[in-house]
Amino acid sequence: DLTGVPLLNMKTILTGYEIIWGRDFIPNGDLIFGEKQGKLYRKNNETVTEIPGFPEVLSNGQGGLLDIRVHPDYSKNGWVYACYAASNPAGGGLLKLIRFKITNDHVQNIENIFTTNGSNTMYGHYGSRIVFDMEKYLYLSVGEGGAGSYGGPDATNTNAQDNTSSWGKIHRLRDDGSIPADNPVIPGNYGPTSIYTYGHRNPQGLALHPETGEIWETEHGPRGGDEVNIIISGANYGWPTYSIGVNYDGTTISSGHSATGIEAPVHTWTPSIATCGIAFITSNKFKSWKGNLLVSGLVSQKLIRCVVEGDKIVEE
Repeated sequence: DLTGVPLLNMKTILTGYEIIWGRDFIPNGDLIFGEKQGKLYRKNNETVTEIPGFPEVLSNGQGGLLDIRVHPDYSKNGWVYACYAASNPAGGGLLKLIRFKITNDHVQNIENIFTTNGSNTMYGHYGSRIVFDMEKYLYLSVGEGGAGSYGGPDATNTNAQDNTSSWGKIHRLRDDGSIPADNPVIPGNYGPTSIYTYGHRNPQGLALHPETGEIWETEHGPRGGDEVNIIISGANYGWPTYSIGVNYDGTTISSGHSATGIEAPVHTWTPSIATCGIAFITSNKFKSWKGNLLVSGLVSQKLIRCVVEGDKIVEE
């Protein structure tokens, strides 16, 4: 019985480009998208135009030009946001968040509004998604960075639990990069910082729930334990001490993901699907699928439709 089930067609709108990581639409329908290697483009109908002037990116490993997001009030202010990996003069990589305007098909008026501290010498786990909430606060996901990824009591990369480090966190900012006064005071700090949540491994999906206004997130586990989380102010999501997955060498990280003070995921995948970008279905054209969550898998090369009821995923 296909009553209420949408009929799906697929159409290729871009091909022949290097890895496309981030993209967003401006109000006139043009698509702004970037290649991981550092090039920015605008697609208008069938015409694609390169937009020069983007800062130099560090594109080795998992770095490069990553997410792109248009300000909710773009028609009034013209701001476009992007996060990208950049070389650290001390070695390794940094993650930067900038905003800019596109004038005469050039990047102009660049403002650097966030830069990670420390260094990412493994050149992976940058995270890097941007989303605005209903109050137009900006959320930026940042992976654990550092020199490697190993969970459990002997983990050497503890950036995600180090609240003086900006790595392994979800950050919440005003649109100009300033810190909202109602951000949480994270343990180890004396006042609000940009850190909204911590204990994240490599969060590569962020989406605004269209009805509740909550921010939902996906992040990569190690071997198994890919997660869907709901982002709660001040919460600790456990990495590298807690994970349902195991280390790449098969060693145990924890006996589960439940402990006092640790926020457990609302859904996991084992074996890993390599969770990446996510989106809620909001259009009536998708009929009974409206309100479902789409989760993309990298290594698995899958698109998974998750049926959401309240704060739970009840079917995939």
